[in-house]
Amino acid sequence: MKSKSANKTELKQRKKLKKLRLLLSTTIILIIIIYIVISIVNLVKNPSSTFIVKNGKISKEETDTGYIIREETVLQGQNYKNGMEQISYEGSRVAKGESIFRYYSSGENNLKEKIKSLDIKIQEAIENNNDELTLADTKLLDKQISDKLSNINQLNNIQTIQETKKDIDNYVKKKAQIAGELSPSGSYLKKLIDERSTYENELNSGSEYITSPVSGIVSYRVDGLENILTAQDFSKYNKEFLSNLNLKTGQIISTSNETGKIVDNFICYIACTSRTVEANSAEIGDKVKITLPSSKIVDATIEYITKENDAEVTLILSFNEGINELLLYRKINFDIIWWDSTGYKIANSAIITENNLNYVIRTKSGYLEKVLVKVTQKGEDYSIVTNYSTSEIKDLEIDSKAKTSIMLYDELILEPNQEQIQ
Repeated sequence: MKSKSANKTELKQRKKLKKLRLLLSTTIILIIIIYIVISIVNLVKNPSSTFIVKNGKISKEETDTGYIIREETVLQGQNYKNGMEQISYEGSRVAKGESIFRYYSSGENNLKEKIKSLDIKIQEAIENNNDELTLADTKLLDKQISDKLSNINQLNNIQTIQETKKDIDNYVKKKAQIAGELSPSGSYLKKLIDERSTYENELNSGSEYITSPVSGIVSYRVDGLENILTAQDFSKYNKEFLSNLNLKTGQIISTSNETGKIVDNFICYIACTSRTVEANSAEIGDKVKITLPSSKIVDATIEYITKENDAEVTLILSFNEGINELLLYRKINFDIIWWDSTGYKIANSAIITENNLNYVIRTKSGYLEKVLVKVTQKGEDYSIVTNYSTSEIKDLEIDSKAKTSIMLYDELILEPNQEQIQ
């Protein structure tokens, strides 16, 4: 049997070993925690040390405030104080000589009341004399009127509602005309219809109809700038001139009850002042793209440039799409897209330059390869690259160890060090 002293010694050794194991375990856990913290910090600072090549797009854009310039022909007749009725609706296209709107005649309200009263009497006469009429001739018109009336409550577009009401009125007139022709000469119904025709002729003869002198888009949004913001002389457009117009951005031009206009539907212009490098480097004839308030992107051309000072220029851009949607406005916010490019999109930090040539370092199955790339467009953070053709490579003095073909989904080293580059 062990002595008491031997047992005490063994107990001490066990306690000492236990403390040692606890200390070792604590140290290991602490090291692991420190490693994890360092890894997380490094991951935040540098989320990934590699970049996967994918198809993508980069562009250079800027947001500006633009003033809409259009070729507009204002239309106003002699009887504009009488009020007007639209014949061609806002945004519709018309040909030269087509009726756009008409001014009401004097006493028109009185004539309309008389016609309305006669319409009621005519309808009652038709219903009371069904036996004398050939109902087959009016059956289709009755159905058309019924269909229009059932649909009108579901409409929420004012232009469509007005067109539907006009269709119903025409159907009623046609039905009355048929009924009158089928009625015996001298009958009560025929007298009512003849009386209505007299009033209608009087109404039409007293109206002043305005026709279009040119083809284009109809608009009733007249703001008084139609003869000021024209395309006749671009040299007058500068920062001060535009600012003095005192226009609010995005303000909708109100509809006139006295005047209409025809807008050139083939071309529109927008003037803006910019201080970007791209604007100051632009030349007349340069092609760009612009984004309209509706997010529609259209092609545009720089037509005129006015140098404001060392930092700013005023540009006049022309375009021929989306003209209709700008009838509401005179001053808008819009984007100029100076360039855009699609292809292999890679991070700029993956590109290294040697002897005016661009390379990337590709990692593949643990091996590193230096790959020549052709940068077709460079943005702030990313570039679009492609491969040099065989004929182009012959004329280049490239690193003999470099590969000459980059591919989709290649894995590239970000910010490669000198050791990786070599």
